[in-house]
Amino acid sequence: MDLLSKRIDIEDSWEIIQDYYYDNGWSDGLPVVPATEELVENMISASHFDPRENLGIIQPSNRSVTIEKIAVNAVMAGCKPQYFPVVVAAVKALLRPEFNVGGVQATTGGAACTVVINGPIRNDIGINSDAACFGPGYRANATIGRAVRLVIRNLGELIPGVMDKATLSTPGRFSFCFGENEERSPWESYQEELGYGKDTNMVTLVGVRGVYNVFESSSSGDRTLATLVQSVVTEGFANYYQIGSGSQMTLVLSPEHAIEISDAGFTKSDVKKYIYENARMPISRLRDKAHWSNRVWPNHIDFDDDNTMVPVTASENDIVVLVSGGDGRHSAWLAGWGVTRIVSEVI
Repeated sequence: MDLLSKRIDIEDSWEIIQDYYYDNGWSDGLPVVPATEELVENMISASHFDPRENLGIIQPSNRSVTIEKIAVNAVMAGCKPQYFPVVVAAVKALLRPEFNVGGVQATTGGAACTVVINGPIRNDIGINSDAACFGPGYRANATIGRAVRLVIRNLGELIPGVMDKATLSTPGRFSFCFGENEERSPWESYQEELGYGKDTNMVTLVGVRGVYNVFESSSSGDRTLATLVQSVVTEGFANYYQIGSGSQMTLVLSPEHAIEISDAGFTKSDVKKYIYENARMPISRLRDKAHWSNRVWPNHIDFDDDNTMVPVTASENDIVVLVSGGDGRHSAWLAGWGVTRIVSEVI
């Protein structure tokens, strides 16, 4: 295989190699797998990609992103070759203009590029969509999410303190990747919702500011929805000020909560509508706070009237509902960064 990457000769010492990667700004602070020619070739050839294929330009560096460059970062992240098609699809989503990777990653808000995986490939490669799916312990989750982040860092040149201006950032910027628990969902899977078949493998990218865990121990679906709404309606949540820029939010329901909500008669569309209609705040609670000076609202929002109710998104269709996780009555909403759209790519 004719690879174009520069070859670097360095002493065969683990410590020296790790220091070399770190000192050159190519790592996320964790040890990396040295990207040898053999490992990069294996990463590419297992899926029959053309190493020179150019997927596009990444912002803000304006650098080209090729299959070979992605493979180098996937090796460094610790990916197995069978994960590579997922990584490539995620990077394709990353490069779409509506995702706005340069904005998502350069903001002081510190959003993470979160990878969600649907379809049979979850089980084929060992993606965790059940208990502790947001956390560590599964190689596929950890390394796929990390590979995407390394692409952002090394190709997009979004280095903390340089182009990455996050005030606090988030641990999700090491890796944030999980699968939808389709087997335990009472509703259609996310790829089916988008019009694909259940057996379609799909990756979705979400710009996430943070994870807010919501606990509701009652067995009432109605009560659970009410609690979820109450957890969203809060000052300081930037989504309320950015509904005119395409701001979205993602609700991740645990299987128990999802089943109880479904048993109460709610479809997934009903859940979105309920949140959209009830997760609202009056102008009086938003005025002169948070993003008030930078608010982006549709023309129908009368901000001179303190009683005007502002929804958390511009439309119920801007709310994505997923089912993930294991046993227990914990769900979470993922606060979206304002100037980005949730994007999906078929694997």
